[in-house]
Amino acid sequence: MRSIVRHLLESGRMSNNSALQLSYGENRQFQALVLGRAGLDLYPEPDGCKIRDALSFSSDLGGSAGNIAVAMSRAGAKAGLISAVSDDAVGNFVKQRLINEGVDTSLIGTTSGDERTSLALAEVRDSDCEVVIYRNNPADLKVECNRRIELTLADSSNLVVTGTSLIDPDSRDQVLQIMSLAKGGDCHVWLDLDYRAWNWPSLEHTRGVYRKAAALADVLIGNEEEFSILTHDIPSQIEQCREHKQIMVLKRGSDGSSLYAGDACLDCGIYPATPLKPYGAGDAFLGNLLVRYMKTGDWQQSVEAGSAAASLVVSQRGCANAMPTPNQLKSLQESGTMEPAARWS
Repeated sequence: MRSIVRHLLESGRMSNNSALQLSYGENRQFQALVLGRAGLDLYPEPDGCKIRDALSFSSDLGGSAGNIAVAMSRAGAKAGLISAVSDDAVGNFVKQRLINEGVDTSLIGTTSGDERTSLALAEVRDSDCEVVIYRNNPADLKVECNRRIELTLADSSNLVVTGTSLIDPDSRDQVLQIMSLAKGGDCHVWLDLDYRAWNWPSLEHTRGVYRKAAALADVLIGNEEEFSILTHDIPSQIEQCREHKQIMVLKRGSDGSSLYAGDACLDCGIYPATPLKPYGAGDAFLGNLLVRYMKTGDWQQSVEAGSAAASLVVSQRGCANAMPTPNQLKSLQESGTMEPAARWS
C-alpha cells in the first residue's frame, strides 16, 4: 500500500480520490445534530473598546455548538442542537434565536433548578481581545441520553460533539452514551476537541477523557495544542488516526489547515481578510466543511469552503450572526484567492 501511495505522490496524482472517505447511506431527516453549549453573548460597544470602557452591549446567540448549528443551517443543512438551557429569559432567548435560524430545538432540555444558561462577554478587537465566560453550574451540562435522542440519531447522518460537553462526570457519561448510539447507528461522529484549560482539573485528566471520546469518533478536529493532549505530538496522532481509519483535521490558525485521510494529506491556506476579532472562525470552519462534504463528497472543496467561512466570520462582529450564507461564500471564493493554494501530498 505504501509503495502505491509513494508512486502517486511522485507522479503528482494523489488527490481527493485517494483519500479516506465517509460513506453515507439513505437520506435522513437531519444532516447533523450538534451536542454542546449554546448561550448568550454580549459584545461591548463601540467596537475596539475594552469591556471596562463599554458604553453599551449588543447581544447575540453564542456557544460553540450553537454557532456550529447556525453555520450548518445557513449553509443549507437541516441541523438540530442537543443541549439544555435554563427556564428563564436567557434560556428563552437562546432557543428563540436558534429557531429563527432554522435550527431544530426539539432536543434542547430545560432545567428548573439552579443551573443557568452560560453568558459570555467578548471584546470586538483583533489584538488584546478578552473573552469572559460565566459558566458556573451551567445548564448545558444537564443533557440526558433518552429515547427521543436515540430515535433522532437514527435519522441523522452526522453527530458533532464539542469538547466542552465532556468536562462534567455526569454529563460526560451521557455524552459518551450518545456518541456510542450514533456510532452504532451509522451516524458519523465528529469530535471538535474545543479544549479550554480552565474547564479541566489537570492535563492528564483531560487526556484520559479525550481518548475515550476520540475512540468513538470518525472525524477529529482540533489545533496543535488540542491534538497534543491526545498523543503528545502531531506525527503520532496522524499515525494513530491512519491506523484507526479516522479523518483528522488540524487547524493551524493563520497558516490554514491540514486534513489527513488515510495515506493522503491535504494542506489548505486561508482567504485573506481584515480580522475584527479572533473568535468564531473554528465554528464556521467546521460547520461549512461538514455541509459541503455532505453535498459533494469532496474533501478539498469542503476544506476550502470552511476556510472561506472562517475568514468571513473573523471580519465581522458576533459569532452566530456572522455565519455566512452560501451566496456570501460563493462571492468570496470567486473574488478572492486562498493563500497558499490547496495541495495534496
